[in-house]
Amino acid sequence: MKKVLIETYGCTMNQADTDIISSTLKNNEIEVTEGFYESGEYDYVVVNTCTVKRQTEQRIVDRLEKIGRLGNKLIVTGCLASANPDIVNRAVPKAIIVNTSRIREIANIVTSDRNKQIDYNTYFAGNKLEGFEHNGKAIAKIPVSEGCLSGCSFCETKFARGALNSYPMETIIKAVEKSVKNGAKEIDLTSQDTGAYGADKKTNIAELLSQASEIEGDFRIRIGMLNPEHLHKYFDELIDAFRMGKAYRFVHLPVQSGSNKVLKHMKRKYTVDEFQTFINEFREKLGDVTIETDVIVGYPTEDVADFEQTMAMLTNVRPNITNISKFSKRHHSIATKLKQLKDSVIKDRSVIMARAVKEMQYIDMSKLIGKKLDITITEKNNATVSGRDDAYRLVALENGNFKEGDKVSVEIVNNSYACYIGRAYCADKAELLKS
Repeated sequence: MKKVLIETYGCTMNQADTDIISSTLKNNEIEVTEGFYESGEYDYVVVNTCTVKRQTEQRIVDRLEKIGRLGNKLIVTGCLASANPDIVNRAVPKAIIVNTSRIREIANIVTSDRNKQIDYNTYFAGNKLEGFEHNGKAIAKIPVSEGCLSGCSFCETKFARGALNSYPMETIIKAVEKSVKNGAKEIDLTSQDTGAYGADKKTNIAELLSQASEIEGDFRIRIGMLNPEHLHKYFDELIDAFRMGKAYRFVHLPVQSGSNKVLKHMKRKYTVDEFQTFINEFREKLGDVTIETDVIVGYPTEDVADFEQTMAMLTNVRPNITNISKFSKRHHSIATKLKQLKDSVIKDRSVIMARAVKEMQYIDMSKLIGKKLDITITEKNNATVSGRDDAYRLVALENGNFKEGDKVSVEIVNNSYACYIGRAYCADKAELLKS
């Protein structure tokens, strides 16, 4: 039996791709190990790459060079490989490069020992979910589409994943049903931009969520990142789908900047006021909802006033989770051609924002201390056991021996700025479990 190791970098979409690669390999009677290659006998090492940040790219290139020196046959896929195959070729000239849209072909490469002369780095608008197999874990990551409709000036992922290609709804629903039947407790519907799903198929994410919510079983659905520019097309329908009760009350809405000037330069097709209106309506109509957003610090045209506007917006909106990224030049992005801010300026602004965000999140989260929540255990490793409540709040447990999928009543006893600390208790006896 042939053996393959898969290393994965990047977002939930990349993790979902790895699950597809793994299942197609296993269906071809290939032994799969997921982790980081250090030693061991493998017929191939597959590296699923990311290209969002310059620092991440360099780390992956260094990693590819190290694996290449060890002499293993190497397959490189993911966004870095698709958008910048020349960089991969320089790092590991003998590697086989596979476009993100063609990852199902990796099994054929391994079984037939095909070589680099065959081109796998061309785009293919197919359906990667055909033959989807759930991996048996508590969380099932299911991609709903590839590519997007946007043209953000800072982004390189568009060059990796291409134009929007939404997968058929019936295929996605079958993947959800199969995962739930196989024991999944959380379904992550993921994409480069989940908000754009279905625009090329005369449907949308609200209709998909509604249909997925009709599936019987004890599970929750997590909707991936929604670009604000699409929300007005189906907002009321999306609220109705959330109210069906299967979806986590969780919304990931990236704002990127609190300055309308910068948003325009970024080619983001919404305003700060529109973003804030959506957030207010989600909170009004869904009640206890977790809001996540993304912010880029140091875009080339961001001046002091723009940065202050972003800080003011965050203070006003108070997202539950804010992901901060320092702007970095990407090879194919429009913003790369602009005059760049000094690295020291970007660093200073990111430090100021990170401190303010952490303080806000810590204060807001501490208000839940003493409250009781019901969570489902979704992650367990040697160090921690953690789960999510219906608002997708992350709770790490300090006591109890639980397995993935268990329902647990907890009392919140502490928090960091990123997660809650909970103590499990027996709800029927109202007495805390002893460690």
